[in-house]
Parts: sequence; structure tokens; C-alpha cells
Amino acid sequence: MNNNTERRRFTRIPFDAECELHSDKGGAVVQLIDISLRGALVESEQALPITQGDSAQLHLYLANDILINIPSTLTHIEAPYYGFTAEEMDIDSITHLRRLVELNLGDESLLERELEQLIDADQ
Repeated sequence: MNNNTERRRFTRIPFDAECELHSDKGGAVVQLIDISLRGALVESEQALPITQGDSAQLHLYLANDILINIPSTLTHIEAPYYGFTAEEMDIDSITHLRRLVELNLGDESLLERELEQLIDADQ
């Protein structure tokens, strides 16, 4: 088991969707690969106008014009993949993300464990 897997405490939910990346250096449409309560992995065939450590906003649009806005920091790049760590989200976005994770985990106890870990990680 590699070190990243050992440290991971949040379940990644495979989620194939386009999303938008916005930063001070520009924006781009990217492909969401997976998402968790703590971050997201996206793919871009073109180099993104962002470097490791930069802040960005990921906008994920769900059905019925629901927006999940994820303020984040680019934490790793393995082209064409870009990994983002989520920062503090607004209440609507975290509520929608929580529901997305809950529906995909299929087990409320797993969701509760992840929410506890999220609270512990922020303290």
C-alpha cells in the first residue's frame, strides 16, 4: 500500500462530469474524475493555468442547476491529472456535496465516519 492510500481517510467517489476551474490565472473546463468531502481529482488534456499551491474554485453543476462550489488548493499534478484539496465551503455547496457522497457510498455509517474525520481534520 502506498503512502497516499494509507493517509487517505475520505472515500473517493468516481464521478464523471465536466466542471469548471477558475483561478486568478484563468479558467478552464476540466473533467471530474472523482470527488470526496476533502477534495477532487480532475483531468485536463491541456495544461492548466495554475501551479501547485495555487488557490482555485471548482464549479460542479448537477441536475436542476445545482452548483457545488469548491474553494480549493492545487496539491498535486501528475499530468493530465490535477488533485485539489477542498477548503471551507459555503453551506449550500457542502450540503449538496454531502448528499452526493451519501448517495454514492450507500451506507450512512460510512458517511457519518467521514463527516467526523472532516471535523477532526479541521480542528
